[in-house]
Amino acid sequence: MLAANCYAPQKLVRRWSWEIFWMVQASWCWLLWPIIGAALTIPDLPNVLGDAIRQCPMALVWSFLFSMAYGIGGIAFNLSIRYIGFALTYAIAVGLSAVLGTLVPPLVRGEFGTILSKTGSGWVMSGVAVGALGIAICGIAGRLKERDMAAAGQFNLLKGFVLSLIAGVLSAVYGFALAVAEPVAAIAESYGAGHWRGNVIYLTANTGAFVTSMIYCVYLATKNRSFGEFFHLRQEGDRGSLWGNYVFAILTGTLWYGQFFFYNLGHVRMGHYSFTSWAIHMIMLVLFSNLTGILFREWKGCSARTRIAIVLGLLVLVASVLLLTYGNYLGEH
Repeated sequence: MLAANCYAPQKLVRRWSWEIFWMVQASWCWLLWPIIGAALTIPDLPNVLGDAIRQCPMALVWSFLFSMAYGIGGIAFNLSIRYIGFALTYAIAVGLSAVLGTLVPPLVRGEFGTILSKTGSGWVMSGVAVGALGIAICGIAGRLKERDMAAAGQFNLLKGFVLSLIAGVLSAVYGFALAVAEPVAAIAESYGAGHWRGNVIYLTANTGAFVTSMIYCVYLATKNRSFGEFFHLRQEGDRGSLWGNYVFAILTGTLWYGQFFFYNLGHVRMGHYSFTSWAIHMIMLVLFSNLTGILFREWKGCSARTRIAIVLGLLVLVASVLLLTYGNYLGEH
């Protein structure tokens, strides 16, 4: 739910350049909240980090580097929305991220054959495939909706498609940033972190994205001479509030971080098929974002064909979650 709605507050930001908004929200979701979350939930955090530096320094380095790549994907995702809308961006980027982020980490670790031999693996793999199909159907429904509502705006299929591909591939890399830092989480668990163990990973898995975002945004702010907007709004227009913009940007960052705060609490409880938590998260993201759209009557006025397509897409997504859940259940028992 948090992931599906994390960019909604952006719609309420007025008379701010994109790079100023992005710097504020990135500071919270990729720097401040990870530090606050780890400090509040990881016992003896300084010693945990000290042990990690001595025992598995490359895990920290690779997690940070993967996170930097993810930061580029996050920027591409947000920019893609300008050109092809939420629906197609989610379908392409999240669909790719769901499949790649779920299957590639166990392939790289050489664990895929072992996973396929476990009870329930067929159900799990079917769930991943059906989830990708459901995301694609929702994307088609979204494109039909845009045609029905004649809301093309800045629609540019080529630019949006390329940006969505970049976003999808590099967003999947975030799953790698989490997976490669698992030894650090194990150290945190040895200090009594329990189910909160994954919060220490966000110190590297998020901060790389923060660095990438800052580099790009500082470049844009220098080019556009927009640094002054931290203290006053752009002159054009009569709507907007500086403090309101800060509130909505911080809320965006908080919602984004919140998704992974709860993601980790589910991931550590999933046993043999914990790698499927990424697919479940991505599928649920698309499912809830479309359910939210229906709740707020965003599909009102669309053709019967479009409404049938979105209902079909949502039913397929629900089926994929049931397949994944049943496969996990069989594996656990």
